[in-house]
Amino acid sequence: MTATLPLRLSVLDQSPIRPGATPRQALLETVALAQLADRLGYARFWVAEHHNTGTLAGSSPEVLLAHLGGQTQRIRLGSGGVMLPHYSALKVAENFRLLESLFPGRIDLGLGRAPGGDRLTAHALNPHNTFSEQDFVEQLLDL
Repeated sequence: MTATLPLRLSVLDQSPIRPGATPRQALLETVALAQLADRLGYARFWVAEHHNTGTLAGSSPEVLLAHLGGQTQRIRLGSGGVMLPHYSALKVAENFRLLESLFPGRIDLGLGRAPGGDRLTAHALNPHNTFSEQDFVEQLLDL
C-alpha cells in the first residue's frame, strides 16, 4: 500500500483590471479571491508586482499582503515576487519582517529580477539598476 500526500493548491493573482473596471475593483476582487482560497483550504495566495500598466493593479506586493493578512485567517501569503533590483535589500527584509510579525507563520517572500514592467519604468524605480546578474547575487547575499 502506498501513502498519498494531500494535494496542496495555491493561487497566484496579478490583480487584473477587467475592461470597464477600476483598479479598486480589481483589488477588491483580489481580496475576495484570497478569502475564498482561505475558506477552501488552499495552501498559499501569491500576489505579483507589475508597474506602469493599465491592466494590472498590483504594484506593491507588501502593501497588498498587509491588507490581505487582515482579511484572511489561515492561508499563507506571499509575493510572487518582489523585483529586488528596484529596491534596497534592507528595505525588503524590513518590510517582510514586519509582515511576518503581524501575521506569524503566514508570510512568504518570493523574489524576482525582471523589470516588472517596461525598462523606462524600471529605470524610474531605480536609476542605478544595471540589471547585472552579479548585482542581483550581491543583493541576495545582503538580504
